[in-house]
Amino acid sequence: MGHVPAAQHTLRILSLLSTIDVPISAARIRKELGIPRSTMYHLLKVMEEAGYVVHIPGEKTYGLGLAAYAMANAYTTQQPLVRLGARLIVPAAEMLQGSGHISRLAGSEIVYLHELRAPGAVSLVTEVGVRLPATRTASGRSMLAVLPEREARAAFATAAGSGSGSGSGETLREFHQRLATVRERGWAEEVEEVARGQRSIAVAVLDHLQRPAAALAVTFPVGRFSESQVRAAVENLQRNAQLLSERMYGTRTS
Repeated sequence: MGHVPAAQHTLRILSLLSTIDVPISAARIRKELGIPRSTMYHLLKVMEEAGYVVHIPGEKTYGLGLAAYAMANAYTTQQPLVRLGARLIVPAAEMLQGSGHISRLAGSEIVYLHELRAPGAVSLVTEVGVRLPATRTASGRSMLAVLPEREARAAFATAAGSGSGSGSGETLREFHQRLATVRERGWAEEVEEVARGQRSIAVAVLDHLQRPAAALAVTFPVGRFSESQVRAAVENLQRNAQLLSERMYGTRTS
């Protein structure tokens, strides 16, 4: 592979900016990456002109530009996780004649990355790009349950502060108990908290750091299937969530 310093420096700068929540100074970029001063300013100027970096003169800082965010949005619909996961939610969705979903956490919300609607399934609010409070959804609960307690607590506090809550008026203690149940059995659910007459089951997909990368879920009509049928669909989601973790991150659980 050829050695292209400018390209390497450009990618390192973009990677650094993407890992920090606020714009940072050129001095910090140089300190973090060890790029020569003249080279760094030249690359920042080129990236700024192309829209990948935005310069904030008043603060003398740099952040990601609109072009970088556009690439991120495109990746959301093209990423390998979605392409692999789309096939893996089909069996459970067909078992319950419902809609399958793939979502990820975005702060205190989940954002839907993919929807598979079974023939005859009702139209839901879970289209690609839609965001819902993580505390109210089965997908969100499945992912919050594997996060450190402080992160789950922050999501609950944000939802409560915005008035969206958990959908049931539960307290923080009750919410933690709910997540403990999710951790114990390995899957989450919600019943008519998002859509009347609909129930959802969900399983988290873990990355190599054992953090939630996504969730696989199915939404189906309340009361149409026996608990044994629902359990069979849950087990299918669990197997396929583990398979997706292994394929994407090399993750294996005991």
